[in-house]
Amino acid sequence: MVVETARDRAIYAADPARTRGRRFVEPASATRNDFRRDCDRIIHSAAFRRLAHKTQVFVYHEGDHYRTRLTHTLEVAQIARSLARALGLNEDLAEALALAHDLGHPPFGHAGERALDECLAAYGGFDHNAQALRIVTGLERRYAAFDGLNLCWETLEGLVKHNGPLVDRAGAAIGRYARHGAPAAIVEYSKIQNLELWTYASAEAQVAALSDDIAYDAHDIDDGLRAELFSLDDIAEVPLVGVILGGIDAEYPGLETTRRVHELVRRIITRMIEDVIAESGRRIAMLKPRSAAEVRDAPRPIVGFSPAMDKADRDIKGFLYPRMYRHERVMRVMADAEGVVRALFSHYAAGSADLPAEWREGIDTNDAGALARRIGDYIAGMTDRYALIEHAKYFKGTPELR
Repeated sequence: MVVETARDRAIYAADPARTRGRRFVEPASATRNDFRRDCDRIIHSAAFRRLAHKTQVFVYHEGDHYRTRLTHTLEVAQIARSLARALGLNEDLAEALALAHDLGHPPFGHAGERALDECLAAYGGFDHNAQALRIVTGLERRYAAFDGLNLCWETLEGLVKHNGPLVDRAGAAIGRYARHGAPAAIVEYSKIQNLELWTYASAEAQVAALSDDIAYDAHDIDDGLRAELFSLDDIAEVPLVGVILGGIDAEYPGLETTRRVHELVRRIITRMIEDVIAESGRRIAMLKPRSAAEVRDAPRPIVGFSPAMDKADRDIKGFLYPRMYRHERVMRVMADAEGVVRALFSHYAAGSADLPAEWREGIDTNDAGALARRIGDYIAGMTDRYALIEHAKYFKGTPELR
C-alpha cells in the first residue's frame, strides 16, 4: 500500500488515508493514494476524452485557438492545484474535482444543456452536475467489476456539492434548486452513498469551484478578444481590468496587442489566486477548523474571494454576459445548435431503432421516461462534431454553426 505523508497538509484537508471509501470495495494500490487513482480514472475515461470536441463558448470549427471543454478543464485543474498547494489542501482531490467538473456537459455548451433540459422537462429535466454523477457512477462501462468509475466518496460529494449545499437539513431544495427540486439522479444516488447534500463540500471542492470561476473570467476575456467580440478599450471599462491594463502600459509602453492581452490574462489569474489565498486564510483563522468534517459543517465556505474581488468577478461576468455570451453572433450559432439537439432527441424518441445497439440494450421502449433518459444520456455524450454528423444522417440542411 502506498504511504502518504502529510508534511505540508493542513489539519482540515481531506486525507486519502481516511477516505469514506468507494461503493465497491477494491484492493488498495501499491503506488497511488485513493484520490490520485480518482484523477487517473477520470483522465482515462471516455467522457473526459470527449471534452476535446465539446463547446466552451465557440464551436469546434470556429478556430483552433479557442478553448474547448477539455482545455478549459486543464486550466481549471492547474489553478486548483496551485490554490490547494498554497492552502495546505490535498492537491490530488482538488485536481480530481477540477478534471471531473464538466464531464456532464452535452455538446454545444449551455445551448445543448438548455435544449436537453427542455426535451426532458417531463422527466426531471437535465442538469450537467447530475449528468456528471450519472457518468462516473454508471454510464462509463469499462471496468470488469462495476459500472462507472467507482470513485471515492469525497470525489462524488465534491462533484455534486462544489457550489454549495443542495438541500437544507430537512431535505428541502435550496439555492438554484429551490424552484424545481434537487436533481433526481443526485437524490437517488445519495440514498446509496449518503453524500450529505445539506452540508458544504470539502475545502478541495470549494477550491475547484473558485478555480472554475477564475479560469472562466480570464480565459473568456482572452477568447472574446480573439474573436473580436469586444476590444481592450471596451473591457478596460471593468475597474479591475482597467487597473491591470494601466499597470501593464506603465511597465511596458507600446507593447504589442498580443503580448498585452496575455499579460492581462495572466495578471487577472494571479490577482484572483492571491486574493483567494488571502481571503481563505482569514476565514480559516476565524473558523479554526480541526478537520475536514468541520469544514463541511461550517456556516459558509472557507474558500472564497474577498468582498472586493467578488465584486470584480461579478463586474467581469456582467461585462461578458451581454458582450460575449449574448452577442448576436454567438446567439445565432447557439440557436442553431439548440435546434440540432432538439431534432436529434425528437428523431430518436420517434424511432429508437436508430440508437446504437448498446444504447437500446435493456431499455423498455414502452416506458417513456426511461427511453427519454436513455436518449438524453446518448445525446449528452456526443461531441459537437458527432452531433452534427448524426443530424446530417436524418435531416437536410444541417447548420454549419459559423
